[in-house]
Parts: sequence; C-alpha cells; structure tokens
Amino acid sequence: MSSTASGSSAPLPAGLPDPEAGARVVADDRAHLFHSWAAQGAVNPMPVAGGEGRYFWDYEGRRYLDFSSQFINLNIGHAHPKVVAAIKDQADRICMIASTFANDRRGEAARLIAEIAPGDLNRVFFTNGGAEANEHAVRMARIHTGRPKVLSAYRSYHGGTATAISLTGDPRRWANENSGSASGNVAHFFGPYLYRSHFHATTEAEECERALAHLEQVITFEGPSTIAAIVLETVVGTAGILVPPPGYLAGVRELCDRYGILYIADEVMSGFGRTGAWFAVDHWGVTPDLITFAKGVNSGYVPLGGVILSDAVHDTFRDVAYPGGLTYSGHPLACAAAVGTITAMREEGVNENAARVGAEIIGPGLREIAERHPSVGEVRGLGVFWAVELVRDRETREMLVPYAAGGELARPVDEVVAACKEGGMWPVYNYNRIHVVPPCTITDEEAREGLAILDQALYAADKYVG
Repeated sequence: MSSTASGSSAPLPAGLPDPEAGARVVADDRAHLFHSWAAQGAVNPMPVAGGEGRYFWDYEGRRYLDFSSQFINLNIGHAHPKVVAAIKDQADRICMIASTFANDRRGEAARLIAEIAPGDLNRVFFTNGGAEANEHAVRMARIHTGRPKVLSAYRSYHGGTATAISLTGDPRRWANENSGSASGNVAHFFGPYLYRSHFHATTEAEECERALAHLEQVITFEGPSTIAAIVLETVVGTAGILVPPPGYLAGVRELCDRYGILYIADEVMSGFGRTGAWFAVDHWGVTPDLITFAKGVNSGYVPLGGVILSDAVHDTFRDVAYPGGLTYSGHPLACAAAVGTITAMREEGVNENAARVGAEIIGPGLREIAERHPSVGEVRGLGVFWAVELVRDRETREMLVPYAAGGELARPVDEVVAACKEGGMWPVYNYNRIHVVPPCTITDEEAREGLAILDQALYAADKYVG
C-alpha cells in the first residue's frame, strides 16, 4: 500500500504510513541517544523513514522538500543511485583496509580531488569530517611555519573539536572556553559583511578596503612572526552565508604572502558544488596554501573530510614524519562514495545546475519575496547557498531575533520554521536568518516549490515588523 503526502505528488514507499514503527524509533532514540548541541531534555526528534532525490519522509506519511540538504552536506541529494552503487561495489570487495596500505578507491578519490583543486594543491590527507580537517590543517601550518598562533573570523564555524571550536566565531565557542575544552593561540577578526558593516562602509569597495586594513591591523598587533595561518570560510556558512566582496580574498592572499602566513580556506560547507563551482575560491581565482573539505565531497553518505596540501606544505614532511593520523583516514567505503559523487557530478553537470538554478530561480525568486515581505532585510548568496536575513525594521536593521538568543526571544523565527515544515519544506535557520540550501541537483520546479512555501511562511515574520 502506498500513499501521497504534502510537498510532492509522488507516492510513498510501500508500508507507509507506519506510526507505530516511528514511535519505536523515537523511543530508542530518547532512551539511549545523546544529541549534539542540545539540552537533552528538550530533544524531540522526528523519525525519518527514507529519502530520495530532494525529498525525505517520516513514518506518518509526511513528505518534505529538503531545503536544508540535512547539514548542508547532501549536495547530490538522497539515495543517488550512482553513489549507492559505488558504496555497494566497494563493500562487496573490501570494507576496511588500514591507511598504511594503498587502496584503489582511496588513491582515486585523492587524485580526483587534487585534479579539481586550484594551483599546486596536489596532495590529500583524509579525515573523518570537517572539524578534524581544520584541526590537522592548523597543525600542518604550525609545524610548517614554526609559529603558534592562528587568526579566524568572528562570524565563522569551523567545527566542534578543541582547535576547531577555538577557531569558531559563533556563540558555541563560549561554553567550550568556559569548560576548558577549547585550545588557545587563536585571535579573531571581523570579516566583511556590508549589510551590518563593522567598518561603517556603504559600498562593497569600501567594505573590502576597510576589512583588509582591519585584518592587517590585527596581524600587526598580534605579531606577524607569531602567526602561522589565517583560517577563513570562503563563503561564511552557518554564521550568515556571507559572500566576500570582490578583491577581499585576493587581499587576504597578499597579506599572507607579505607576512609569511599560510592561508587556509575552509571549504567544508562551500565546496563541491554548493556555490556552483568545485570550490568557492574558484569564483575569485585565489589559491590558498591549504583547503579543508568534507560534507559535499561524498554528500555525507559515509563520513569523510580532508586537507588538500600545496606542494610547499607537503615538502615540509617529505623527510620528517607528520605527527598525526586517524584509524579511518581514507576509509574505502567513504572514498568509494567520493569517487561515485565526483564522477556523477561531472557526468550530470551538477555544478552547472547549481550555478544556473541559483542565478535564474533562487536569486530572482528571493528578491521577489523580499519585495513582498517587510520582514526581509536582505537576501544574499550564490549557487544553492543563500540566506534570507529577517528584521523588525528595515530602516534600523534590527534583527528579528537577537544575536545568540533562544527561548521566547526566538519565537518569530520558530514560527516561520514551523510554517515551512507545515507546508512540506524543511528549512535551515540560524537566529534571524533562514538559509536556502537545497541539494545541488534540485530542479527548477522543486526550487520554485520551496520558494513558494517560504513565501507563505514569511507572513509569520511580517507580523513582528514595526
């Protein structure tokens, strides 16, 4: 027996709805799971029964258009047949082999990643995810330069492990610092954000010039000879989907070269098609010294991340052992999924689709939505990587939800999110923003469907304006 749910006319798989099965899934979760970034008593997870393409569904028979790409990592969509087949084929041959051995899929994945990386970034060190990638990139930079300190932006997220959470500029860092879980030797700076300019800029050119002057000032006061690296999300993700103004990344590259600092581009969220290119740095023609990646490299089908090293950094460890490694570095199943993902993306023009849908459907659609809703202060993004910034007053730009606020203060955005879900679309939100981040494979019709649901949901925010 099959049925149809909201969000799509496609039938659900046989056996659904099955509320009793869903209740058992939730019961096991609440009895035994410890959830990340959450007060455990407040967790109330929705049990998911399956997914395909740009949709997933629960045991009640409700289908959702995935405008979140889960954790902004499901770039190729749910259950892509070529990636599933690649994992199954690898499992039939060998599921695990230590990283000290050569493995065909591990080597092929590294070669494919190096081929699409810019400049002389020709070597890949595999990790299990993005946080570990940033941990190891910083370790490599410190050893390569012989310097201890790292700079990162206030509006940023780099992961939840000790060094990565220290790099992070959002409020999740605070509790880790209070508990002593974060590591030191990190200084923060303000990156460009014209809509809420720290530098009182009124144009992109002013914002770029003043943000670079500020960064150089931080370098000067922190001591250039103490700084190993600047870690920068190419397009800031969780903290706002902030697209850098023209010239900014080139300016960061020049500052790094001038002071002997390594430039680490965190492409964990922005890489592998999210912005309509293999790596977001490709849009600005900049080559970092190290690139960290994860998420979209295999759409999260099996955990995988890594660091892409320039030849110069690699040569530091040619005759001296690198003091780091992981049991699951380059896991065969994860690397097979990466090979399947990159190959499918090339064959199916996934990057091109993301760029086109962003330019022709999502961008124009969000700008039209902004004209109808006084709660929308700004929309920004590229590819399938967009943010809708919500305000109480367009003139003052007062945030709809205050920075770092939760509970009752977050009610306005909670209502928007609830309306999206009720309409059959699963969104991502962060404080006063709704992020529009569907899979890179999304069709024009699906993109319009999701935008129409968001359009209706934003009336819940409009009532708080004024």
